[in-house]
Amino acid sequence: MWRDHLTEIIVFSFLFLLVSVMGFVAARWRAPKDMAHLDEWGLGGRSFGGWITWFLVGGDLYTAYTFVAVPALMFGAGAMGFFAVPYTIVIYPLVFLVLVRLWSVSHRHGFVTPADFVRKRFDSPVLALLIAITGIVATMPYIALQLVGIEAVLKTMGVTGESTIARHLPIIIAFAILAAYTYQSGLRAPALIAFVKDSLIYIVILVAVVYLPYKLGGWGDIFDAADAKFQASQRADDGILLNGNNQLQYVTLAFGSALALFLYPHSITGVLASRNRDVIKRNMSALPAYSLLLGLIALLGYMAIAAGVKPLPGAKEGTVDSNTVVPLLFDQQFPDWFAGVAYAAIGIGALVPAAIMSIAAANLFTRNIYKEYLKRDASPAQEANVSKITSLVVKVGAVACIVFLDPQFSIDLQLIGGVIILQTLPAVALGLYTRWFHRTGLIVGWAVGMGLGMWMLYQVASPTRKHFGGSAFPLSEFGFDTTKTIYVGIVAVAVNLAVAALVTLALRAAKVEEGIDGTEPDDYFADEGDPRVTPGTERDADSAREPVA
Repeated sequence: MWRDHLTEIIVFSFLFLLVSVMGFVAARWRAPKDMAHLDEWGLGGRSFGGWITWFLVGGDLYTAYTFVAVPALMFGAGAMGFFAVPYTIVIYPLVFLVLVRLWSVSHRHGFVTPADFVRKRFDSPVLALLIAITGIVATMPYIALQLVGIEAVLKTMGVTGESTIARHLPIIIAFAILAAYTYQSGLRAPALIAFVKDSLIYIVILVAVVYLPYKLGGWGDIFDAADAKFQASQRADDGILLNGNNQLQYVTLAFGSALALFLYPHSITGVLASRNRDVIKRNMSALPAYSLLLGLIALLGYMAIAAGVKPLPGAKEGTVDSNTVVPLLFDQQFPDWFAGVAYAAIGIGALVPAAIMSIAAANLFTRNIYKEYLKRDASPAQEANVSKITSLVVKVGAVACIVFLDPQFSIDLQLIGGVIILQTLPAVALGLYTRWFHRTGLIVGWAVGMGLGMWMLYQVASPTRKHFGGSAFPLSEFGFDTTKTIYVGIVAVAVNLAVAALVTLALRAAKVEEGIDGTEPDDYFADEGDPRVTPGTERDADSAREPVA
């Protein structure tokens, strides 16, 4: 009952309301002369310095889903859950090379989305549309997953109801508040709130990794308890160490997730809001500090095993909600007031990325669908207004996913989202370095990679679902005599690249027209203070939208 968690509810509510006030105040923080512009509302005026960007991007990537799902996977499957740690380490050297170039060309041409860049680079509105739709579709379930984190906290505090609406009413109210201050303040709201969110998470985790091992008998006892649980498990792949069956899945999942992470529109939005190239370089060097924190967060799963935590019942009869493992651990092992702080860290940890994700999806719709196909002469004020309204629609859609779908299915959708967004890698990431690929080759590669990825995901079963049950594809489906699995996204994007290359060679041989590259080599090295392309010239950001004669 909620009365047994009154102190936790009060602390959680106070901190939640505090950041909500900060969200509304953010409209006056670093206030621009004119908020009715997509650069200001959707990218914070492209003016964020080192500290703001570090908190913003960190708050964007390390979400409430990370806080509850990674330990839950460690709790349920063991070492496989640790894939999240190496992939967040591997990614930063890779994106260090890519994102500075994306920032520069976007700064020079006024790009707001990765689809803007693709439109200009490959002179293809169709390819840009595919990139925009891919980004929106991949982002939607990610927003829904932030609600899963909040729901796990509310369920632990007993704030639930019998009917569907009553059970989800607190989430609906929370996202209504989020929608209101995001509409008013744009990207400045999550940027300001990220300071509070990340500070709370650092405090909670550092206290937990010192206090809980002491209380539970030390790290030796914690790992022994986890090992004993997995030894007794009937599933061969579970354990505190990887084995021959799951090593390939672990490696490909970690590497594929690393490649996908900064292709998501919300990740790129945080980077494009940076003031200059040096801010991005410093952040790519400093963001691995979050990976250290993530490793500590993951170990909460083993601590929950040692503490004897039993997950709460799931939405379906006979199932359990593994997302409640971490909230229950704090509820059982800490004083009520500190558990309330931990719950607030998870709840606020959902608001920051959800706000950025909805803004990123709205920017894609506005720039690459609304302005490209519905109102080509839209003014900056009209663009900003459409983006604001779209961000509200996106949040409503995310809430609907949680209210009307099984939350576990939302998690599976996120895995599917990673496979989907990976198909933009040839056009976006490789396109920053080369224009060798033919635009038609990229379109065909995207279609084949997406089709193969969906077919492979359809074949993946889980204990509760015959299809779309995860992203671990059994190699036996390809005729191999093995029980090993591989991450779907790696296979799909590899085929995507191969097809794009083959089609490019064929079209080159047939001398098919390739369009005009609207960028120049020095665009990829532009920095703060370099002049942007002026309206009316051949390199104006909007001129690329004119059809090729």
